[in-house]
Amino acid sequence: MIRLDIFSDPICPWCYIGKANLDRALEAHAGHPFEIEWHPFQLNPDMAPEGADRRAYLEARFGGKQNAVGVYARVSEAAAAAGVTINFETMNRVPNTLDAHRLIHWAGLEGRQTAMVSTLFRAYFRDGKDIGDKATLATLAGNAGMDAALAARLLATGEDRADITARDAHARQRGVNSVPTFVIANQYVLTGAQPVALWAQVIDELATAPKGASKPVAH
Repeated sequence: MIRLDIFSDPICPWCYIGKANLDRALEAHAGHPFEIEWHPFQLNPDMAPEGADRRAYLEARFGGKQNAVGVYARVSEAAAAAGVTINFETMNRVPNTLDAHRLIHWAGLEGRQTAMVSTLFRAYFRDGKDIGDKATLATLAGNAGMDAALAARLLATGEDRADITARDAHARQRGVNSVPTFVIANQYVLTGAQPVALWAQVIDELATAPKGASKPVAH
């Protein structure tokens, strides 16, 4: 198996799109070599715990309503091409995602990490859920096959908050400054929502590389 580390944030639309493209490539290559692990990266590490009004946040970030509309028109186009649903009209809050990242970490301990990531993406982008809300997160944990009551108890504590924050900071120190970022075999880096065809090429190159050789990656 070849390690595939993915740095992502569950409120990042390009991470959602990038995962959809990767999933399609993996489905078409049943014998793919990847062992996937998800890592925390907060787009808004200084976001207030209660989050922020989404419209006001986007207009401030992109310099006005028209610029925000233009940016998200491109997101909508890419989402449609990737076959995923983004219902912008249902999304009212931009949450702080530290607790969501804690949940992804705990899911990883149970072998349910990718399922938890998928559940969070759908909850936020399709259903407009506030994934900064602890009760909502506990319910989503149950939807992903975890123990919802246990998740609720853990979320009520500070368990692993410092660890998630430290891992986020370490990623930035290593040069991760945007998401999604994909690190293959701790050697090759791909950034952004890469198309299905590129992932297919990467998988094919890894499959045909001689054992022990430095494995090429498409760029």
